[in-house]
Parts: sequence; C-alpha cells; structure tokens
Amino acid sequence: MIEYILPLIITFILTVLCGRFLLPVLVRLKAGQTERESGPASHKNKNGTPTMGGLIFLIPWIAVSAFYIPTHRNIAPILISTVLFALIGFIDDYLKVVKKHNLGLRAWQKFTMQILAALVVLLYIKYFTNISFDMRVPFSALFTTAGTAAMISPGILAIPIEIIVICGTTNGSNFTDGLDGLAASVTAVITIFITVASVITVSGIAPASMAFLGGLLGFLVYNHYPAKVFMGDTGSLSLGGFTSAAFIMMNMPIYILIAAFIYFAEVMSVVIQVSYYNATGGKRFFKMAPIHHHFELSGLSEVKVVLIFSAATLVLVLVGLAAI
Repeated sequence: MIEYILPLIITFILTVLCGRFLLPVLVRLKAGQTERESGPASHKNKNGTPTMGGLIFLIPWIAVSAFYIPTHRNIAPILISTVLFALIGFIDDYLKVVKKHNLGLRAWQKFTMQILAALVVLLYIKYFTNISFDMRVPFSALFTTAGTAAMISPGILAIPIEIIVICGTTNGSNFTDGLDGLAASVTAVITIFITVASVITVSGIAPASMAFLGGLLGFLVYNHYPAKVFMGDTGSLSLGGFTSAAFIMMNMPIYILIAAFIYFAEVMSVVIQVSYYNATGGKRFFKMAPIHHHFELSGLSEVKVVLIFSAATLVLVLVGLAAI
C-alpha cells in the first residue's frame, strides 16, 4: 500500500507548500485572471485572481512521478503527455496574462499544437512501450465465458482515433475549468477510477495517478470557493493530457465516455450552443455554455454545481468500474 498511499501524501504536502511559495510569485507577476465580458455577472469580482496556478500541483507531481519511472516505466508516456499539454496551456496563459495579449494563442495555433503533442505521445507509446492501441469494450466481460473483456483493434486507424481521444479529452477538461474547484474536483474523482482500474488491469500507473490525486487535493486548498488562484490553461489542459494518456495506457479510451463523461458533456454543450445559435439566427439552446454556466444561471451556486458535477462523476466512476 506504500506504493499507492505514499505518493498521494507526499504530493499533497509538496503541493500545499508549493502553493505558499508560488501564489505570491503569481501575484507579483500580475498574472491575474480577466473574466470574459459575456460570462456570468457574478464572476466579475474574480478579475485579478492569480491564474497559471496549475504549476502549483504540476511541479510536485512531475517530481514524484519521475521518481517512480525506473520501476514503473508505463508512467513515462503519461508524464510526457501531461507536460506537453501543460506547456501549451502555459504559453497561452503567459501570452494572455503576462504579455497582455487578450486572445493568447489563436484557436488554430492551439489546436495544431495539441495534435502535434498527441502525436508525440502516441509515437512514444508505439515505439517505446509494449502497450497496444487495442481498446477494451465496456461490460463485454459479462458476456464471455472466460469472463475477460473483448478488445477492439483499430488497425491503421489507431493513431487518428487516439489523437481525437487525446484532443477531445484535453478540450473537455479545458471547458470544465470555469468554476472555483470544478475541474480539480471532477478530475480528482476521475483519478480514483484510473487508480483502481490500473490495479485491476495491472497497468503499473497507480503511483502516478495517486500522486496526481494528491496534487489536485493540495491544489483545492487554494482553489476551493472562493478561489485564491485559478489553474488556468496550464492546469486545465494538463488534466486532459494526464487523463487521456492514462486511459490509453490501460487500453481503456472508450471508458473516458463513462468515467469522464463530464468532460464530454462540457464540450458537447458548447457544440450544441454554437450550432443552435447559428441555425436559429441568434437563439440559445442553453442559458450559457459550457453547461456548468447554464446551471449557475439557473440559480445554483458555484459550490452546488461543483458538488453535483463531482457526485455525478463519482456515480459514473462506479459504473465504469463495474464495466471493466
């Protein structure tokens, strides 16, 4: 159990300590959040709150995870994925909040960088690990005489499909980061699934996932409502990089639609909103997208939305575990 509990405790403590050091630095850099004009009116008082806070949990997590790589080599692709997507987010945050370029990276620049990062991760998995891109089918073990899960082999479509998985997940985690503590809380619950699934499938990534859980819990010390710091794209994109790579290393990308359904719902709410707006000449399907803002504008407080989304994720995680 030391292999699982120790990385969680160490990363939690280091994250809390890192926050005490980095928070004043972010304030001095004037790395303050600027809320979008079209956002909820209640968010205007968040202007100036330090962002780029993803560094607070990423630095300790990278250090702890790297320590385990010599004995748990399957952690390496997850570390690479998380760092690459964190770097994309950092560049975007830096341009927006430090250089005061309001738009940061243009959409095409960010998406191109995401595709390239996903490709690097997948090529590493293909050539430097023994993990295939076969996909475990949820609930299929219930219908086989041997009680083992059926696997789908995408063949030549494996890389393109997995790129979609990685980019879709990272954008989903990015959209989820819109309320105090939301992205960190939801992802913490998803990380519990990753840890348990890793043990069940003997994937050897549990130390990294437990460390990530410890980092997120440590970050919530500063990010719970009312937040003293936001994770920014540095943090929110890294969440998707970590989650997608972890699921791929377990041959379980399909399970993202179950355990990390909130990510998918956040992305789809934006797609539906934009499509409906364009099709109807300006009408809105939701009060605001991503969908967490719809619930907020429907009268729920930020805290209640975070609790509901986290509880829903916990239920979905249990369903996902039953589907292994």
